[in-house]
Amino acid sequence: MKTFTITSKLNTISILALLWMGSFGFFGQVAQGPDWKWQNPLPTGNTLRDVQFLDAQTGWAVGDNGTILKTNNGGSSWKSQSSTTTNNLNSVHFTNTQNGWVVGQSGTILKTSNGGSSWESQSSGTINELYSVQFANQETGWTVGESGIILKTSNGGNNWSSQTSGTTNWLYSVHCINAQMGWAVGGGGIILKTANGGSTWLTNGISGPTNYSLNSVHFNNAQTGWAVGSSGKLLKTSNGGSSWNIQSSGTTYDLNSIHFPDSQNGWMVGAGGTILKTSNGGSTWSNSGISGPAIYSLHTAYFNDTQNGWAMGSNGTIIKTSNGGSAWTSQSSVTAQWLNSVKFTNAQIGWAIGDFGTILKTSNGGSSWFSQISGITSLLSSIYFSNTQIGWATCGDGIILKTTNGGSSWLSQSSGTNKTLLSIQFIDSQTGWAVGQEGVILNTSNGGSSWQSQNSTTTQWLHSVHFTDAQTGWAVGQYGTILKTSNGGSNWLSQNSGTINTLSSIHFVDAQNGLVVGGSGTILKTSNGGSSWQGQTSGTTQGLRDICFIDFQNGWVVGSGGTILKTNNGGQIWQSQSSGTNRWLTSVYFIDPLHGWAVGENGTILTTITNNPISPETQSSLITGDLFEKSTANCNLSNIPIPNRLVKA
Repeated sequence: MKTFTITSKLNTISILALLWMGSFGFFGQVAQGPDWKWQNPLPTGNTLRDVQFLDAQTGWAVGDNGTILKTNNGGSSWKSQSSTTTNNLNSVHFTNTQNGWVVGQSGTILKTSNGGSSWESQSSGTINELYSVQFANQETGWTVGESGIILKTSNGGNNWSSQTSGTTNWLYSVHCINAQMGWAVGGGGIILKTANGGSTWLTNGISGPTNYSLNSVHFNNAQTGWAVGSSGKLLKTSNGGSSWNIQSSGTTYDLNSIHFPDSQNGWMVGAGGTILKTSNGGSTWSNSGISGPAIYSLHTAYFNDTQNGWAMGSNGTIIKTSNGGSAWTSQSSVTAQWLNSVKFTNAQIGWAIGDFGTILKTSNGGSSWFSQISGITSLLSSIYFSNTQIGWATCGDGIILKTTNGGSSWLSQSSGTNKTLLSIQFIDSQTGWAVGQEGVILNTSNGGSSWQSQNSTTTQWLHSVHFTDAQTGWAVGQYGTILKTSNGGSNWLSQNSGTINTLSSIHFVDAQNGLVVGGSGTILKTSNGGSSWQGQTSGTTQGLRDICFIDFQNGWVVGSGGTILKTNNGGQIWQSQSSGTNRWLTSVYFIDPLHGWAVGENGTILTTITNNPISPETQSSLITGDLFEKSTANCNLSNIPIPNRLVKA
């Protein structure tokens, strides 16, 4: 056993470390399941619903699935913060660089007192969704939401009390200019105002200029304010909300957010990537990027001054302007197309394919992905590589693509069919099978130079194929279909799955032991080559799309709603893992217990981070110092600190 010593200025502490640290050898594994992080889009693919900057460099953004992001460099890079929740987060407000609040689903209120390094839950006293939060100072703030709820705190959120709104309409936005005066807007065109800290809220506009939903309100002072809403509705008041006038926004898209850094310059964002700008207090508005980089709905915008601003929205969209909206730059995203299949040949080299002929490759474990030219615009459904150079991909119209140079070029092979091919597998560089529409099964014994049809005996769509050797294989598909061959596909025989759910993926670890996943959380297992199949408890009703095992014990499943399941006992027990998203996941691949990837909806690429070190920026009050090794027989302390290790006791 090795002893490691942490040496600091104050003390020296010996720690018996059962760690696997590269050259030191493993005595045991840390009992911790892998987390998942985004590789595309970056920094997240979750919808972002609100953003706030305190200065040109420091800002936060919040969104779906508990997403909280922070930047310290003006948005050049963003880092995730742990929100400790998977609820959607709708609004964020900071009063200074340390103190901030976030609100969201199920009455969620979170507070930070250290710039977001940690977030603590506050009791809202409600399960209603909260859509907007704003503070007049560090102690006094409001949040509004579902069914007309208004909550106020006078002690920084330690206590929240309900105020009478006088409406059951949903309230989507609140804005205060001081501890006494504020406004709230929402469904049915409702506009509320308080001039006494919320003791009373007066209705201004429920039967006024519009009955359309109002999604955002912003005031520059006690008199001048704006509200925007569905179908391009834009209202302005010059008398503190006593009356509101309709202004022409120039769009019929839903408008979700409005922000003015001064009395004349303002921006609105909304559906379809809409960005509108005014330089005259809203008298006229012009397009500022509607055909620019944001093709998704934008939910929020924030400007520090007349030149520097950010807009965010669906699919993790983050765009920035440094010239008042004349041009917008987008955060890095390789693709927004659905990805249907992922395959790695080692921890560094892998591919993902998807809609419209999308092929992506990474040579650094997914830290960066770049597009390869497929030469087609059809949907690509399945990919398989026999080594780092030779691979195949199936298409929606019977096309099979092959590469012999790691994807630098892809050539079309004649499959002999125009039916959709959904799955492909090779057992070596020459012998492979493809399956798909209406029971089609194809086989090649020359690397795909020619393909021959095999009789599947079914017209059901086949979604997955898996062979353990040149003779033994299975295919699964619609209505619980399971087929098996013991002679390379010359004959296929039906097996009884015991379900009518569509089966999406099959994986065998040897000729006897295999698993199948499918609709409504279906997981089936066999220990006798499929002669009988037994259902396993998945713990979910989500549709399961893909399965991957690396040995008899360790396997993963992915599916709809961001579902990721893991087993370490051959499927006897499946445990849910936090994917960090609710997007559809369509494919998963692991090369060992530490290196795995999942892909899916709108370009989603996730990876495990089990083997990633803790960020040195993580704040901690725990012991810190240099780490030394005692490895000799007499446990003499080495003189050279061990690099690249962060220890927390």
